[in-house]
Amino acid sequence: MNDRVLISAEELRRLLDAGDPPLVLDVRWALGDPHGREHYRTGHVPGAVFADLDTELAAAPTSRGGRHPLPDIAALQAAARRWGLRAGAPVVVYDDLGNTAAARAWWLLRWAGVADVRLLDGALGAWRAAGFRLESGEEVAEPGDIELVPGRLPVLDADEAAELAGQGVLLDARAAERYRGETEPVDQRAGHIPGAVSAPTGDNLAADGTFRTAEELRARFVALGAGGGVPVGVYCGSGVTAAHQIVALTLAGIDATLFPGSWSAWSADPDRPAVLGERPR
Repeated sequence: MNDRVLISAEELRRLLDAGDPPLVLDVRWALGDPHGREHYRTGHVPGAVFADLDTELAAAPTSRGGRHPLPDIAALQAAARRWGLRAGAPVVVYDDLGNTAAARAWWLLRWAGVADVRLLDGALGAWRAAGFRLESGEEVAEPGDIELVPGRLPVLDADEAAELAGQGVLLDARAAERYRGETEPVDQRAGHIPGAVSAPTGDNLAADGTFRTAEELRARFVALGAGGGVPVGVYCGSGVTAAHQIVALTLAGIDATLFPGSWSAWSADPDRPAVLGERPR
């Protein structure tokens, strides 16, 4: 399973040194930090192209779609061609935050029909730890020819997320204090979707920033009620770190569906309830 989802820093370097390297995307982004492109220019994996999460991996915010709605497929295709993505070409994505942002690119490209997309396990930190060199400046790729087709991965809307919370398992990938409603730094209301289970994204990673083993991840999600054929959905604040949860579930061998609007869309609708505190056991 890891061979189709993750790639190590050592393997990526071997591919870059070979004659036909993959397209590498740097998805440097963090909530509250608008300087992703500047961080990329300071130092990135050689040959990596910058992908802007706010403007290329998402449409403009709306109350119905949340802070990071899925982009229009024509806009995403135009961006992918700017990055240099060619038909049939493999893609490697990374960020500098445990892949919590890069996972959005991983999920979105697979949703749009790109078959071979992998995350650099351990993100940029693993590349640095291996002692591999970084490049500065900005890479401009030769335009690609990719044809994207949306809908290759399933999604949930707000009504379907509410239904899944009652009939299956709906995982909330935000930090536990946001799930409980003790703090809400960005969205309109605090709390969580009724029936959702707290499953913070950070628990997907080992101490070195790589993903935990498939066995560890499966045990984690089974303990939260997932597995055994139960339908599983995931949301977060705006559909970004929830994609990281989809990666972890995939590694664990558990199918899951993303609610792209996530809490930012749910909390913007005053008719939808917000629950505070822990989920009753």
